[in-house]
Amino acid sequence: MNLPRSSDYYKPKEKKPDDFSLLKRIEELVEEFNRYGYRRITAQLHREGIPVNHKKVLRLMRERGLLGKPRLRGVRTTDSTHGYPAYPNLLPQGPVTAPNRVWVADITYIRIFIGFVYLAVILDLFSRKAIG
Repeated sequence: MNLPRSSDYYKPKEKKPDDFSLLKRIEELVEEFNRYGYRRITAQLHREGIPVNHKKVLRLMRERGLLGKPRLRGVRTTDSTHGYPAYPNLLPQGPVTAPNRVWVADITYIRIFIGFVYLAVILDLFSRKAIG
């Protein structure tokens, strides 16, 4: 026989799933693990023996609206539903034309290794320099 030697080592490639069955399995995984994104879904498909590219999973999930909303990782510090009165803005509606006419203040916190440090600042609204 005049066959090349590489034919002895040939292994057929795994059959790729069609889009319909893949999409059905992705929907099942999203229903089961609703916080999974396309990367975790792709990893789960690989664990199940389904060879698929992460870009294809992303495309299918995006087309079907299956991508989850990312969680906010910060601490929510503002509570606007309090029972205290909201005071009106005392600043005149015109632009500020000279320095040291209008000062504004703000307070914020900075996270450090052992907790939080609070920072209170007084700013000149015209020059935007820190006064105190």
